[in-house]
Amino acid sequence: MRRIAVFSLVLVALIFCAAGARGADLLAERSSAYADYSKRLDELIEWCHDRDLQDAVTELRAWLPERSADHSTLFVLPSTAAAPAKPQETAWRTRWEELRNGQAGILFALAYRAATEGRPSLAYELVTETVRENPDHKAGRRMLGYVRARDEWHTPFEVKQLSAGKVWTDKFGWLPKAHVERYEKGQRNYQGRWMSAEDEARLRSDLKRGWKVESTHYTVTTNHSLEEGVRMSQKLEQLHAIWQQVFIGYTTDEAELKRRFDGRPPKQEKPHQVICYRTRQEYNDALRSVQPKIDITLGIYLDKTRTAYFFAGDEQDPGTLYHEATHQLFQETRQVVPNVGRTDNFWIVEGIACYMESLAEAGNHFTLGGANAGRVPAARHRLLEDSFYVPLEELVRIGMESLQSDTRLPRLYSQSAGLADFFMHSSEGRYRDPLVAYLVDVYTGRATTRSLAELTGKDYPTLDREYRDFMSQDFEKQPAAASVAR
Repeated sequence: MRRIAVFSLVLVALIFCAAGARGADLLAERSSAYADYSKRLDELIEWCHDRDLQDAVTELRAWLPERSADHSTLFVLPSTAAAPAKPQETAWRTRWEELRNGQAGILFALAYRAATEGRPSLAYELVTETVRENPDHKAGRRMLGYVRARDEWHTPFEVKQLSAGKVWTDKFGWLPKAHVERYEKGQRNYQGRWMSAEDEARLRSDLKRGWKVESTHYTVTTNHSLEEGVRMSQKLEQLHAIWQQVFIGYTTDEAELKRRFDGRPPKQEKPHQVICYRTRQEYNDALRSVQPKIDITLGIYLDKTRTAYFFAGDEQDPGTLYHEATHQLFQETRQVVPNVGRTDNFWIVEGIACYMESLAEAGNHFTLGGANAGRVPAARHRLLEDSFYVPLEELVRIGMESLQSDTRLPRLYSQSAGLADFFMHSSEGRYRDPLVAYLVDVYTGRATTRSLAELTGKDYPTLDREYRDFMSQDFEKQPAAASVAR
């Protein structure tokens, strides 16, 4: 009887959401849905506590993270190929599954509304949250590009690997099932021959014979180690999942997004190419001819080779990986003009990549942006303490070469990062979709020096004032607009 009741509640929620006015605040409705869900979770936690189910209490309390007004709280779905087996069903898990399924129904209805109301980023984010709550949500899974295989949901790439008799391992990536035990014992298979890990490492020290680690969206080539290639591949896939949620409007127009809701699978991307050198010296030597200042970089994306380059070691920084891989994603996921931002509007090309440096893993979720994340503190200091600020009216007129040769370059990078954070998070993200539209215009060569003002509906002096107000806020004293009561 309980399942019937829950289904009825979900149906009512779906009808209510579908009938809602187009102008309704979807963020407020999501916040309300999570507040109600949180209350029901608290009741279940109390039920588990009374029965001394401490492991259940711990798991349930950790499920919903706090949200804050100054950053995005985002989720990356675990690969079903790598996910642990489903836990044994118990009374509390059955109750929780009913709550999760009900929440998933509400979230998906809100996602559909967001798509029809021209809010693609929010729509994709809500679909991801839908599948997080109900991993078997068919419409949500299909919209995100999954297919059903072996009674589980997988990406087409994962299906290909499974069909080839391979299995996923966290340390070595995809391996033939028969090889796993020997790899765990330190043996390696190179061109059909078994050898020690040390012998294989010597053979693969030349990048031309290096390891190639393939995943759904990337091919990572490295002469460092298979393990390093797998680690980098996983970080890149996490970035891709977040980038796609935030910037789905860059690759998918409103009509295509609606077709995705109707069951059309997304287009398959060609794998993005990444090279990871064993040492910084190898990285410097290989790239100095194309970038004379390569010694001061920690990574670089070259649009001419359509490849991102990094090196292994303690000097490497996750922010650099996210920055350069962001350049790669914007460059390679749609048709773009040569020398993006050559004559003007180049600030956003670097600003949005700097913004993505703020991506951070926080337990079962990720955060993006934030008053104290990435380069925002530096931007705030330079604005409020150093009184350094280039008005948008002037900034949008600066092209690639002019910006990169400007003696104020570090300060311009900080300001660009701060502005990107402002456009992504100010007033509950009201400028987020206009900013994505601006990125489309810049990368396709349609942008003018008035584009940003036209898309946001605000003149540049007004946006300058709003940016200063935004950077002057004390977010620690502000309630989160979409917080989850935990």
